[in-house]
Amino acid sequence: MKRLIISLLTLCTTLTAFGWGQKGHDAIAYIAECNLRPEVYQKVVKLLGGHSLVYYANWMDNASNSDAYRYTKTWHYANVDKGYTYATMTKNPKGDVVVAINQIVKALKSDRLTAEQQAVQLKFLIHLVGDIHAPMHAGHLSDLGGNRVIVKYFGNKINLHALWDTDIVEDCHRWSYTEWQQQLDKHCTAERKAQLASGTPEDWLGESHKLATDIYLASPKSAKLWYYYLNYATPHIENRILAAGIRLAMLLNEIYQ
Repeated sequence: MKRLIISLLTLCTTLTAFGWGQKGHDAIAYIAECNLRPEVYQKVVKLLGGHSLVYYANWMDNASNSDAYRYTKTWHYANVDKGYTYATMTKNPKGDVVVAINQIVKALKSDRLTAEQQAVQLKFLIHLVGDIHAPMHAGHLSDLGGNRVIVKYFGNKINLHALWDTDIVEDCHRWSYTEWQQQLDKHCTAERKAQLASGTPEDWLGESHKLATDIYLASPKSAKLWYYYLNYATPHIENRILAAGIRLAMLLNEIYQ
C-alpha cells in the first residue's frame, strides 16, 4: 500500500498541479498588495526589482518547469485522500505546499538570505499562498487532485482540477484582477479581514480539503454541470481568493514589519 501511495505521489507531478490560472493568481496578488503596510510594500517592490506582486503572481508555474526550479513541482499542492487529514496522510517525499510555505516564511524571517535569494523566495510565496487556497490542490491522491474526474461543464468535457483552477474563476465573474479587488476586498469590513488574517498553512489546507470534499459530492464523474453549478461555485471562489490575498498580505506584513 505504501509503495502504491509513493508511486501515485510521483505520478501526480506529471499532471496538472498548478492553481487558479492567471486571473485568480493576479487577483490574489493585487488584494495582497492593497493590504500591505506602505513601508512593507516598498521593501517588497524593491526586492522584486521594482515590480509589483502581480507581476510575479504566475511566475512559479513556469519556473517549476525549468531545470533550475524543477524541484518545486510538488510544492503546488498537498493531496489528502478521503478518510484522511493532512496530518495523517502520507506526505510527498519531494515536499508539498504546506511544507514549502512554512519553510519559505522561516527563511525570509531568518535575515540570512541575500537580496537575490529573498526575491526568489518571495516569488514562490506569492504564488503558493494562492495555490493552498485552491480547493482541488487538497484533493484526493487517488484521482490526482481531481485530474482523473472528468465531468461535462456546459457540454464540454473537462477534469475537475482544471475546472476549479481556471474555468470556474473566469466564468463566475468576467472581471479584471483589479475589479476582483474592488468587488471583494474594497467591500470587506475590517472585522472580516481580521478574521481572515489568521490561521496557519495547515489550517488553510484543511479549509481547501473540506471544500474539495464538498466539490467531489457536487460533481461526480460524468456529471453534467450547468448554471446551477456556477451559482454553487461562485461564493466559494470569491471566499478563497479573498482569503488568500488577505493572508498573503498578513505573512508579508509579519516578515517585513
